[in-house]
Amino acid sequence: MRDVLGLAQANRHVAERIAAALLGPDPRFARTTDGRWVLADSTLVAPSPALDTCRFAVVDVETTGTRARRDDRIIEVAVVIEGQVAFHTLVNPGIPVPPFVASLTGITDALVEQAPSFDAVADGLLDVLGGCVFVAHNARFDWAFVTAEVERARGLVLQGPRVCTLRLARRLLPDLPRRNLDTVADHFGITIEGRHRAVGDAVAAARVLGKLVGMARDSGAETLADLENVRRDACGAEMEAPTPHAARRNATRP
Repeated sequence: MRDVLGLAQANRHVAERIAAALLGPDPRFARTTDGRWVLADSTLVAPSPALDTCRFAVVDVETTGTRARRDDRIIEVAVVIEGQVAFHTLVNPGIPVPPFVASLTGITDALVEQAPSFDAVADGLLDVLGGCVFVAHNARFDWAFVTAEVERARGLVLQGPRVCTLRLARRLLPDLPRRNLDTVADHFGITIEGRHRAVGDAVAAARVLGKLVGMARDSGAETLADLENVRRDACGAEMEAPTPHAARRNATRP
């Protein structure tokens, strides 16, 4: 994309966003599970996997701030798969932990001083995430930090299917006044043990995912792509049928 548009100075993140903006809405193109853009030919793009076959990796990161592509860094990361904590570590960000973050999370400079750097834990995290659907509550945030850290540590641009439980909650729980993790968890009777810590939030988000996927199934969702199209109105549960082209695009862009 950088070569085609003559944007030699654009970094991979910018190039990826440009490609998504240009090609994503066009039904003539589709994205494969490894991130490549191809012509939307059914022989080239795998069908969306059935929900029963999906392995969901629910991720939560605690960070020094909100600027994944600038100065902020991960200070803790956890991954929950099939209800079990599959990965967890504190991370030494190499920069001071801001007082507000320390107060919110309890993670201080002293706590991460002896923790490994992200470079030291990157391979283990990638091994756990391999072959999984990346899930988070407000997935854009967690995905942005994980991809930025992996790119810095390994020079890799992560690709793959993603599910955001925040977005699912907006569609399936339209009557809730808010859809943050606290509100959605409370709605389902889920207690968050260790709020604003990676393990506690990831475990709670995994339980929320289970409830939301159950609601989506009741609405007719059978595949991963269906989660992008499920809706629930005041009169009951309905699912908007995707067009064939949209279904192919959603299969690689949950």
